[in-house]
Amino acid sequence: MTDLTLNAETRTEFGKGAARKIRRAHQIPAVMYGHGTDPIHITLPGHDTMLALKNPNALLTIVIDGKEQLALAKDVQRDPIKPVIEHIDLVVVRKGEKVAVDVQVHVVGDAAPETVVTVENQTLSLEVAATAIPENVEVSVEGLSAGTQIHASDVALPAGATLLTDAEILIVNITAQVTAEALEAELAEAEAEAGIEHEAPDAAADDAESAEGEAAPAAEQE
Repeated sequence: MTDLTLNAETRTEFGKGAARKIRRAHQIPAVMYGHGTDPIHITLPGHDTMLALKNPNALLTIVIDGKEQLALAKDVQRDPIKPVIEHIDLVVVRKGEKVAVDVQVHVVGDAAPETVVTVENQTLSLEVAATAIPENVEVSVEGLSAGTQIHASDVALPAGATLLTDAEILIVNITAQVTAEALEAELAEAEAEAGIEHEAPDAAADDAESAEGEAAPAAEQE
C-alpha cells in the first residue's frame, strides 16, 4: 500500500467554536496518540485528508514541523448530512509492528449457473504488518455450485497475515436460484397455512353474472 502524506499543523485552541473555525478554513481537527506518547492536537488539510481516507485502512504519513510519523485513522467522525469530516482520531504506528484491522471482502469470479452468491460478512479482522495492510481480501466463487459455503478459515490470506475473525464464521453462501414456479408454490403453501382461500376463475365469473342478473329487474322497474 502506498503511503499517503498529509502536512499537519499543531493547534492550541479547542472546543466546538474552535472546531467550527477550523472546518470553515477547510481543515479537519484531529488528535494523534499512541506508543506512550502525549496526544498531539493537529489540523489536517480537508480535501487531501478526505481523499486519503477513501480507504479506511490507509497508512498515513503525518508531517508536523518537518518530522514524519506513520499513523492509522482509528475513529473518523463524519457529519450525518453534509459530506464533511468533523474530527479524526489517529493512532501512531511504527514500521515493523503489526496492527489489527478490518479488511473488506471482495468476491471475484462467477458461480455455477442458476445460483445466488450471498456475502454474509463483509469484512475480515486480520493482524497484519502496519506497512502491508491489504485493501481487500479476495474470495473466488468461480464455478462453485449451490450448497457451497466459504468460512473464514477457507479464505486465502495475504502473506504474513493472521486471521482474528472466528474461523467458523460464514463469509460467503452459495444457494440455488429460486424459480418463479417455486415462489408460487411457496406463496400458495403460506396462504394455505394462513387459511386464505381463492375462488376459482370460473366460479368468480358465475358470481359476477348472477349479480348482474339480479340487478337488471331492479333497473327495469325504475
